[in-house]
Amino acid sequence: MELDENPKYGEPRKYDPNFKGPIQNRGCTDIVCCILFAICIVGYIAVGILAWSQGDPRKVIYPTDSMGQFCGQAGTPLENKRLLFYFNIMKCASPMVLLEFQCPTTQLCVEQCPEKFMTLLKAYTNRNDFDYYKKFCKEGVTNSMGVPKILELGLCPAILIPSKPFTRRCFPALGQKGGVITVGNNSHFEDENGKIRDAKDLVDGVKNASVVIEARQVAMKIFEDYTQSWYWILIGLVIATVLSLLFLILLRFLAGIMVWVMIVLVILVIAYGIFHCYMEYAALEGEPGADVTLQELGFQTDFLVYLQIRQTWLAFMIILAILEVIILLLLIFLRKRILIAIALIKEASRAIGHVMCSLFYPLFTFLLLVVVIAYWAVTAVFLSTSNEPVYKVFNESVCIYSRATCDPANYSTSPMKQQCRDSECLFAFYGGETIYHKYLIGLQFYNVFLFFWCANFVTALGQMTLAGAFASYYWAAVKPDDIPTFPVFSALGRSLRYHTGTLAFGSFILSVIQIIRVLLEYLDHKLKGAHNKFTKFLLCCLKCCFWCLEKCIKFLNRNAYIMVAIYGKNFCTSAKNAFFLLMRNFIRVAVLDKVTDFLLFLGKLLVVGLVGVFAFFFFSGRVKAFENTAPNLHYYWVPILTVVIGSYLIAHGFFSVYAMCVDTLFLCFCEDLEQNDGSAARPYYMSSSLREILLKNASAAQLEDHGTHFSGQKIQEEASA
Repeated sequence: MELDENPKYGEPRKYDPNFKGPIQNRGCTDIVCCILFAICIVGYIAVGILAWSQGDPRKVIYPTDSMGQFCGQAGTPLENKRLLFYFNIMKCASPMVLLEFQCPTTQLCVEQCPEKFMTLLKAYTNRNDFDYYKKFCKEGVTNSMGVPKILELGLCPAILIPSKPFTRRCFPALGQKGGVITVGNNSHFEDENGKIRDAKDLVDGVKNASVVIEARQVAMKIFEDYTQSWYWILIGLVIATVLSLLFLILLRFLAGIMVWVMIVLVILVIAYGIFHCYMEYAALEGEPGADVTLQELGFQTDFLVYLQIRQTWLAFMIILAILEVIILLLLIFLRKRILIAIALIKEASRAIGHVMCSLFYPLFTFLLLVVVIAYWAVTAVFLSTSNEPVYKVFNESVCIYSRATCDPANYSTSPMKQQCRDSECLFAFYGGETIYHKYLIGLQFYNVFLFFWCANFVTALGQMTLAGAFASYYWAAVKPDDIPTFPVFSALGRSLRYHTGTLAFGSFILSVIQIIRVLLEYLDHKLKGAHNKFTKFLLCCLKCCFWCLEKCIKFLNRNAYIMVAIYGKNFCTSAKNAFFLLMRNFIRVAVLDKVTDFLLFLGKLLVVGLVGVFAFFFFSGRVKAFENTAPNLHYYWVPILTVVIGSYLIAHGFFSVYAMCVDTLFLCFCEDLEQNDGSAARPYYMSSSLREILLKNASAAQLEDHGTHFSGQKIQEEASA
């Protein structure tokens, strides 16, 4: 079927003798979106300023006492009092702790934790003991006060228990002797009422208090691991950068050889991973506790425990084996297409060779993304810490004011205290009732949406810039003489000057879909355990549909930006033209473009695999040469995972240059094929080698699929020309 007989996918672009590559005389596109984006950025800056003026990150750094003051904060009276002390740790055994994340007992900032048993009644009889005891009391305690008065006003704890600091909080120094729980080397202690109690009675209180800070504890350990290993992580990322650059430089001169070497190395790296997992699996046979299942073990904060279980290594081995089989099957079925993809990669290598600065453009994109991420993270922290301290009534007996909001400044003389004598007004959480606090969730949502929008804008800017640079190479009649002096900078200038609105429009559409996906995940998390099977199915379908939609929009946006970089039209027109052009060349898209993407993905996998294996042996101390060099860590998987993720992002950044080059050359090739016929009057701009391979492939594909939208007659003519 001839193209002119099938207007379903639009008419091919007509030959233009004046067209010499990316149009220089172009106008601004999508101006409304540009203005809207600028207004939103100004609003984003205003939200940041408002958050910075209201927020206080100290709330997540320092422990907070019952008055909402920060323990250990520099420049305050509590600067030297870095630890948080609980008056009665056993009250933390209350189930309300798990609901309200606050122990219903007075909490005080102290310089050190108590080191010995002592009751207020006994300490009061000895001056030295009482002076020591007052270190763990509120201000205002004097020697003239009686014990009943001190306890009535809640100025001192009734008993001190030997404690040790843990995550900047004082917890009873629990131990175990002969299977018996001890505290301070004693299995019993005397409480505030003079009653002898077992040390195990303290366990529940410590457990619940630990639940409140368990996430913080893990976070602190991870933070400590980063402080111990950050320079080694940087070295690993530098190695990933060097490997990526070296691979791309070799690809420039030895494309065919490097692709096959890459394929073989990926297969070998995954095969070694399977072998290593099997050796670990076999080594654990017969070890005590190694046959425990992951389901029986449950969640553990110490992830090293999982590596002592055979089932973990079995799961890793199965996953790697499946990945190996998938790659091998794809290589078998795509073996003929790989030769064609290598030809396109060779052409891309020539293009990058003439536009070498394009290899370093991802560093600019990376810096912009770092700025966007840092601004979002800082604003999010300040927004989440911009609440005011809220105090509530905590009591043991029945009280009508239980959990009611109170003011600690005058609580001792308030009607609440008169009716509930044993109650206390303690810091509960951070909140607020002002207009700002009511709309705080909206500001957080705005912060997340603008983060997506700005991040997608930066990515789109990189895609359009590289597309403009590589299009300048393709449409140059004489290479490299007709290529602009600074193609990347010229393309970047055109993109920002004329197409900021277009970039904002495309990234806005993508951001809306991404924020909907975030809301679906949030809704799924909130309804977990409460929804029925139909709701589960509906949410699963919605998440799947929007995931597919996001992938489609990313694909269309990418090709639309290429068309904008070449012809300078607005987003909708460029997206339509790109879509119709791809549909008119559907066979080439399916056969060639995706195979090339697969090969480049293997390149990323190779870089990540090599760096990941090196990081594993280094940080785990499995190699004796590194045993004394590697830092001592709580979780050695923290730097390994960081290096692996960072390596993938770095490799993706560099290989994305090749991917963008291939996509741009592919669209230019399709445009070239439709506009020109290879005659002296209308010569092709493509290289002879690329023309021979691509037209031969298209001709073969045409014979296999009579339903294609190509012009069969034209393809046969071009193949024989």
